Amino acid sequence: MEYKTKSFPDKKRIALIAHDGKKDELLSWIQSNKNLLIDHELFATGTTGSIIEKVLEIKINRMQSGPLGGDLQIGSLIAEGKIDFLVFFWDPLEAQPHEPDIRALLRLAVLWNIPAATNVSSADFIFSSPLFSKDYKRMVPDYENYQKKRESDIDKCIKTCARETDN
Repeated sequence: MEYKTKSFPDKKRIALIAHDGKKDELLSWIQSNKNLLIDHELFATGTTGSIIEKVLEIKINRMQSGPLGGDLQIGSLIAEGKIDFLVFFWDPLEAQPHEPDIRALLRLAVLWNIPAATNVSSADFIFSSPLFSKDYKRMVPDYENYQKKRESDIDKCIKTCARETDN
């Protein structure tokens, strides 16, 4: 796998998500880190975004509620390179009806090498790190060769299908 480097912008783009059983923890963490967070662009899923807006008294880029596709919307932003950090306080003790969406979101954070905090401790470590405010260059996988191979596979499939249709 080849990599390229990407610097984080000065104004970070941070996604904030919490399951119902973890909203109080996220809210408490946000209140403790309000002065840090207000300098950045924040994204959140539905209900979590509404709560954060009221607590921080700032505008949040709100997506749909998680079960209605909000987790996937955040995942799409990660894939487009529009999210720099993911803070996702998920509840490992509660089954979620949108579990596949949650796994897909976490998979995308790993795939695109996005720092992801899943609880108070990991969020504290990420946001208190000296790297958070430095010109840190993170390694981003270069999937260009993968995409070219996929396009080649598609072309082969189309040619095969066309031959089978002609017969």
